[in-house]
Amino acid sequence: MTDWDPSKPILEIENLSISFFTRLREIPAVMDFSCSVMAGEAMGLVGESGCGKSTVALAVMRDLGRNGRIVGGSIRFKGRDLTRMSEADLRHIRGSEIAMIYQEPMASLNPAMKIGAQLAEVPMIHQGMAKAEAWKLARQIVADVRLPDPDRVLGAYPHQLSGGQQQRIVIAMALMAKPALLILDEPTTALDVTVEAGIVDLVKDLGEKYGTSMLFISHNLGLVLDVCDRLCVMYSGEAVETGNVEEVFTKMRHPYTQALFRSIPLPGADKNDRPLISIPGNFPLPHERPKGCNFGPRCDYFEAGRCDAADVPMEAVPDAHRHESRCLKWREVDWKAPPKAQVAKAKRPVGKVVLKMEDLKKYYSVSGSAFGGGTKKVVKANETLSFEAREGETLAIVGESGCGKSTFAKVLMGLETATAGSIMLFDENVQSTPIQKRNTDTVSQVQMVFQNPFDTLNPSMSVGRQIIRALEVFQRGDSDADRERIMLELLDLVKLPRAFAERMPRQLSGGQKQRVGIARAFAGGAKVVVADEPVSALDVSVQAAVTDLLMDIQRENGTTLLFISHDLSIVRYISDRVMVMYLGHVVEMGTTEQVFSPPYHPYTEALLSAVPIADPHVVRKRIVLEGEIPSAMNPPPGCPFQTRCRWKSQVPGGICDTEMPPVVDLGDGHQIKCHLGRDVLKQMEPVIKIAAE
Repeated sequence: MTDWDPSKPILEIENLSISFFTRLREIPAVMDFSCSVMAGEAMGLVGESGCGKSTVALAVMRDLGRNGRIVGGSIRFKGRDLTRMSEADLRHIRGSEIAMIYQEPMASLNPAMKIGAQLAEVPMIHQGMAKAEAWKLARQIVADVRLPDPDRVLGAYPHQLSGGQQQRIVIAMALMAKPALLILDEPTTALDVTVEAGIVDLVKDLGEKYGTSMLFISHNLGLVLDVCDRLCVMYSGEAVETGNVEEVFTKMRHPYTQALFRSIPLPGADKNDRPLISIPGNFPLPHERPKGCNFGPRCDYFEAGRCDAADVPMEAVPDAHRHESRCLKWREVDWKAPPKAQVAKAKRPVGKVVLKMEDLKKYYSVSGSAFGGGTKKVVKANETLSFEAREGETLAIVGESGCGKSTFAKVLMGLETATAGSIMLFDENVQSTPIQKRNTDTVSQVQMVFQNPFDTLNPSMSVGRQIIRALEVFQRGDSDADRERIMLELLDLVKLPRAFAERMPRQLSGGQKQRVGIARAFAGGAKVVVADEPVSALDVSVQAAVTDLLMDIQRENGTTLLFISHDLSIVRYISDRVMVMYLGHVVEMGTTEQVFSPPYHPYTEALLSAVPIADPHVVRKRIVLEGEIPSAMNPPPGCPFQTRCRWKSQVPGGICDTEMPPVVDLGDGHQIKCHLGRDVLKQMEPVIKIAAE
């Protein structure tokens, strides 16, 4: 490795083609892919699921499994071609020179081994380091990844750490051998936005400290802007645009990049006046790619006989630094022209109150030990929850994992019964009525759309049959023919072709499955729909379509939508009012405009500052919360947020530590549960500002 010139790329991928071989056919996953990463540079790989991002990463690690094969091109790391290397040489490079961090941290950790032993193992195996020295290094790197009490962490098992802490340990493990190249595959997808902000800052700082080059795979364009210097946009196995991150974001030169940006809710998007534009059509299957440009069938600028005549090469954009586009028409497109498809939609007036919760409490009693013995402890999942939701309104419920969002949804659905308080649903108190004892009308009127569409459909039942089954349960339709008709109308409602009634779930994409889930939720004529993270498992382009579908159904049917999410960009776009939860309490509530503008509850302020926004013109104040959410089994005294609050010193007398804060009404229904005086609240500045161009 000594002959490598540091002025040359540390990783150079040229004309890479990868195929997976099945009994039926060869499936080309990546074709003619090229990109390079310089020493100390962070390169982002973005694109929809199935575009080949992770396949490229696994090819660099030479870990494509039994069916995957590199069928063309080269991958040079520090000048040496990884595709021609022996297994012994690869073993030496993997883990020591090149390390990879995966999406799910528990997949990388041994559940039966303490953290310290797992970390120390890396330099002992790769560098032959002595045990005492390896443990010393492990302790230093645990401190580097900003974990409190490193000695306790080293002696803990993986299950004793939170998701964010586990991901920090995986990052520490990857850094133990001080690799030259770090590959991160969606490293923050499963984490809360506040934890994600801390991990992103950590990755950037460690990259600078150790001089590590990075290949950062993500579908979140805002994260890529935060972390990366350069960007490569992939579509259907090909690189379609590559360049400096800010240049690609502000001067994009490929229709797919433009379409991606139009489908994400940047500041200024509005569900009525400036709705998102989803990308039409579907992503092509690898063996059904069109002739010519892969993006052609979904492109606004497609020209028959030209765009579909032959393979399109990458072309350099002049007067730019390493900026390239795979488009024949990039010189002819007016990139500043407003989109044609953006049609303002009439805002539906909000109706009467259909759901009212007052002082709702949900406590769980758990045993003090793993074997059922010990003193019983109480988990306060929801604490004095009060709010109302109106017909045709979208109320967003936001907060970190463990704040009580899903518990409240279960209580509303009747899957759990409340400990105290009342839930008035259409003038009926359902607080203590479990779902088994609710009448069919009540059950059909309150339905749920779940986070993961893959887990909610029966794999052995056709789409049409699953919707008809829901109609039978809700006693809708007088005959089989009538139910068949209603089922087809429900497919029309969620904008799926009627032919999909015959399809099995495995034949549908993620976005199509989620539409079937929505159709099933409306099979009983639901008036209140609880959507629990309904788009977080979907690609950004599909998110736009599903979000706008929910809005269209709401406008048509006057549905009340309770939208549970940690994605504040979607929340800002979709909601009329926002409820912010922390450790079972509602800490702020108001219209979307009120909650997203100062004065904020200190927790809301931190949440907003952590949201990655894919716009270089947006300036954010960075507030990274230290520590984790306290346990609901052992909440802190006084204000539940006081252990992480940066404004605590502004409250005299230390009452944050001893007294539960009152609910302060700031006018027009804007409420904040906080000890801060109005004079201090008025001094708060906006967390998100649009900088002048």
